Amino acid sequence: MKKTKLLYVEDEPYLAKIVKESLESRDFEVSLISDGNLVLRAFEKFKPDLCVLDVMLPNKDGFTIGQEIRGSNPKIPIIFLTAKNQTNDVLKGFESGGNDYIKKPFSMEELIVRINNLMRITKGKKQEISPSTAVDIGKYTFFPQKFELHLNDQIKELSHRETQLLKILTEHRNIAVDRRDILKQVWGDDSFFNSRNLDVYIKKLRNFLKEDEKVKIVTLKGIGYHFVVE
Repeated sequence: MKKTKLLYVEDEPYLAKIVKESLESRDFEVSLISDGNLVLRAFEKFKPDLCVLDVMLPNKDGFTIGQEIRGSNPKIPIIFLTAKNQTNDVLKGFESGGNDYIKKPFSMEELIVRINNLMRITKGKKQEISPSTAVDIGKYTFFPQKFELHLNDQIKELSHRETQLLKILTEHRNIAVDRRDILKQVWGDDSFFNSRNLDVYIKKLRNFLKEDEKVKIVTLKGIGYHFVVE
């Protein structure tokens, strides 16, 4: 069976050694790079299935590297490793092309679960939500079957398309979802007119969810959206 290839970028020698050896013991093939300036060349040569990027690196930070990798391969899954826990830093990571992030210090089990989750989603196995299921989204509870979004005793009635869109985003929470895929699922095609409609509906959902600062719909330029639920 073909091993999953991981490009791992980390400049702390002790941590890098432990993580690399742990991943290899779980049957991953790992290419370790410690210098930000060498990452893009290594990426193009190694052709990984997924990238794990530390944010704080010598010569070039992980966010910049993420943008460069996205320019080379828009679909490659990227996980950022960060010691920062501010919401703005997390959002910057997603805007730089990240699919997920892990705050240091982290456990190997957490990293491996997130890697496997991203690989599963990349292969088209998203988290399916039954229409009858009540879904927690931060402070909110989403009822797809009822077309409702609840916040404490407040109930927001959703339209059919608002419900469809929120369901897609929720199924891909903390994972980038392609704009064209949303358009085809909700409107049937990705025409310019429907694309403008999507912008309007995204704005509506952002307004509905504004009471919880840990819930964000981040626009990924040239890709789609990232539904962040911390």
